[in-house]
Amino acid sequence: MAVVHEWILTLLIFFPLAGIVGLYVLPASAVGAQKAFALGVCMVELLLSLHLVAYFLPGLSDFQFAQRLEWLPRSTGIEYIVGVDGMSLILVILTTVLCPLVVLSSYSSITKNMREFLALFLLLEASMIGALVALDLVLFYVFWEAMLIPMYFIIGIWGGKERIYATTKFFLYTVVGSLLMLVAFAYLYYLHGQIPGNAPTTSLIELYKTAASLPLETQLWLFAATAFAFAIKVPLFPFHTWLPDAHVQAPTPGSVILAGVLLKMGTYGLMRISIPMFPDASKVAAPFLISLSIVGIVYGALIAWRQTDIKKLVAYSSVSHLGFVVAGLFALNEQGFNGALYQMVNHGISTGALFLLIGVIYERRHTREMSEFGGLAKVMPWYAVFFVIATMGSVALPGTGGFIGEWLILLGVFKADPLYGVLAGTGVILGAVYMLWMALKTIWGPITKPENNRLQDVGPRESFVLGTLCVFIFVFGFASHPILDHAQTTLVHLKRSVAMGEPYRARLVSMNELIAEQQEHHVASATKRLENKRSDSKTESEDRAQ
Repeated sequence: MAVVHEWILTLLIFFPLAGIVGLYVLPASAVGAQKAFALGVCMVELLLSLHLVAYFLPGLSDFQFAQRLEWLPRSTGIEYIVGVDGMSLILVILTTVLCPLVVLSSYSSITKNMREFLALFLLLEASMIGALVALDLVLFYVFWEAMLIPMYFIIGIWGGKERIYATTKFFLYTVVGSLLMLVAFAYLYYLHGQIPGNAPTTSLIELYKTAASLPLETQLWLFAATAFAFAIKVPLFPFHTWLPDAHVQAPTPGSVILAGVLLKMGTYGLMRISIPMFPDASKVAAPFLISLSIVGIVYGALIAWRQTDIKKLVAYSSVSHLGFVVAGLFALNEQGFNGALYQMVNHGISTGALFLLIGVIYERRHTREMSEFGGLAKVMPWYAVFFVIATMGSVALPGTGGFIGEWLILLGVFKADPLYGVLAGTGVILGAVYMLWMALKTIWGPITKPENNRLQDVGPRESFVLGTLCVFIFVFGFASHPILDHAQTTLVHLKRSVAMGEPYRARLVSMNELIAEQQEHHVASATKRLENKRSDSKTESEDRAQ
């Protein structure tokens, strides 16, 4: 157990890579065993991530479960540094929850080279976890680029007819942004070394201090380089054009993990690097980025409304929904940060469910044109139930997680500027219009195509995957505290550092320190409870005496 305590984040990163080795030990013909093994790896990964939740201290804004090891020569200052705070913890859990569901969904949607697909997917999971916990800029960049490789092949090999075009476009867009980010990291590394007394380092915690003290003009250039890379990944208008092609051509598991986690890497990068590292530049750039976000919200909604391909409609809805997230971030206040993080999680769940639902009917009909459907509720009643729940989560119906996320974002944006709030609010109305129109065309009305009369409803495996996501949609609609409480201290600390233009200060806290702090916290809590009990007993005795 001591080894698990100390190496928990490293285990989370490298356990899926060990799983790849295990996949290739199995016989090539044992496809069923390969599926079960990959699912088992993802389930163990989920259990390991729950270890983080069990020992995480929500009251700290520091990076917990930290580990710092030598990696490259010490003279370079490049180290292996990992840790999580409230913000990254939530996204790590989102990743580990979605991955086993995606593997389950691949059982029927992936029909060739199953072992290769599962190996690439485990590599993708390891890369995503690595990017979320990396606290060294070079280490972050390595994992950031590593995410491209498996996704490139997943779309390029298992995608649709135009998969090569889509995956090449996805790769080129992301690489261009990544190279600019690398230049910014290298220049910041150089500037840090120019300060007398500074040793070379790429530690994010050390570079927070250096970056925040730079002149505004320098901050603006570095902010632009990093924010451009993350804006492409989001994707923020007008860098969004790769997304619909990638989603439409990707196989169902690829679309789910792309919407569920990969797009969040862009907004996470803004929260982890661009905003806290360059606080003064963030305040200057905020009106421009909120304006781009609002354009993306309205544009994405209007283009989605015009689509006839159901998968392309949901792809454009992501442009609109993630515009809300970026608007919340650059409101630069507590409500905006809370809403942005919460909506990242909700978008991953509800949009992931929609892509799975689209995959279900595509496997049965081999078409995504809405004109080919209609009346599916008559022959696929359980499918219709899941479809309506996912749609309601996407349009932010009260009682779903999307409502809380969008409500907090709009509060934050209104607080920043009422005009921005009004304009962003139009996206809520348009979102309801195109999503309900999609549901009307797909599952309601008469059955006009004879082929639809023979469709089978969702089976046990599909029901489990879709049902799990639908339960989360409602759970997060009524119980926001599990997410917001864990992230609250981190986000308040982020907001304070940006508001005051100060460096984002945080410590690296190891597992042993966490356990010690937990014990102190438990002792203090127990002592306080005992004192309160004695005080209550004393009061009762005095009352009886009187």
